Amino acid sequence: MIFDDITDMARALPRTGALAGLDLGTKTIGVAVSDGMRQIASPLRVIRRRKFTLDAADLLAIVAERRLTGLILGLPRNMDGTEGPRAQSTRAFARNLSGLTDLPIGFWDERLSTVAAERALLEADTSRKRRAEVVDQVAAGYILQGALDRLRNSY
Repeated sequence: MIFDDITDMARALPRTGALAGLDLGTKTIGVAVSDGMRQIASPLRVIRRRKFTLDAADLLAIVAERRLTGLILGLPRNMDGTEGPRAQSTRAFARNLSGLTDLPIGFWDERLSTVAAERALLEADTSRKRRAEVVDQVAAGYILQGALDRLRNSY
């Protein structure tokens, strides 16, 4: 099931259980996961994009290994709130993924998540090479943490 509104998704989720946040890029997918009580989002890893079936298999392996109860995809809206080609691509990914899993899938507005991740990594004095390696998973952490904070206020 796919939810545009995170508060609607909250009703479809069990009270506890870890969630994953995804930052979908054209070349990578940043993955972050929460704790079972949904308090803290932690960057996990980056999946190098190949083709949908392989990307989905990688994601579903993480879902199974971590016993995740839902997925939050960053929805890349334009600064004026409209949706462009990247948002449509994210929605298509969600539709295709929903055919492979019964987990609830929700969207979270990801405007400026990568900017925030870059800024945090710069403040931490992370090398350019290391920033390039982890920025997507850190951005996924920002996406997931925003959704977790909102979910906490939805119950």
